[in-house]
Amino acid sequence: MDKTITIYTDGACSGNPGKGGWGALLMYGNTRKEISGYDPATTNNRMEMMAAIKALEALKEPCRVDLYSDSAYLVNAMNQGWLKRWLKNGWKTASKKPVENIDLWKEIVKLTTLHRVNFHKVKGHSDNPHNNRCDELARLAITDNS
Repeated sequence: MDKTITIYTDGACSGNPGKGGWGALLMYGNTRKEISGYDPATTNNRMEMMAAIKALEALKEPCRVDLYSDSAYLVNAMNQGWLKRWLKNGWKTASKKPVENIDLWKEIVKLTTLHRVNFHKVKGHSDNPHNNRCDELARLAITDNS
């Protein structure tokens, strides 16, 4: 696990729920790869998560990853122990309700077992060119498929 990959991700929704898109930028040394995708009926949180999932799935071997997202939902779940508590509580929230987006959280659990991922929160729609590019990729995915 020698390689450290930098990943930026973003999700977007036209309506929430509505048509959604996600975008990711993977960087290693001088190599940059952009990926994006579309879902005709989804939510913003699902697109934020899907961007991270698809970016991690694009890695060809186990890596160290610095993943940057403007999604408080995703980053806080990983960094503030929400995900660990949900797993311990049988996918129930603190208020005993079923966790939303369990299918995607299970994918993230699998991928973060394979890769050593550090999640970082970035401010959305500000002066971060990598985050802005991911936002653009996500929005283009929606307009290209609408």
